[in-house]
Amino acid sequence: MAARISIDHRIMGGVPCVAGTRIPVATVVGLLGQGFSVDDVLADYSTLTREDVLAALQFAANAVDERELPLRLTA
Repeated sequence: MAARISIDHRIMGGVPCVAGTRIPVATVVGLLGQGFSVDDVLADYSTLTREDVLAALQFAANAVDERELPLRLTA
C-alpha cells in the first residue's frame, strides 16, 4: 500500500493521494461511500487502477483504526 499512496507537502498540500496522481484518497473513498462502484471510479479516473482504489480503502481503514486514548492521572 505504501507504494500506492503518497503524502508529499508539495503535492496537494500534503493530502494523502494516489501515488503519481493528484487524486486524494478522500476523493476515492468518498465516491465509493456515495455508492459509486470501483468500476465507476475507474471510468471517471482513467489513471487509477483497481489496486489503487483498494490501497485508498486500506489507507482509510488504517487511518480510522489509529486512535489516541487519553491518559488518566491518578491522584
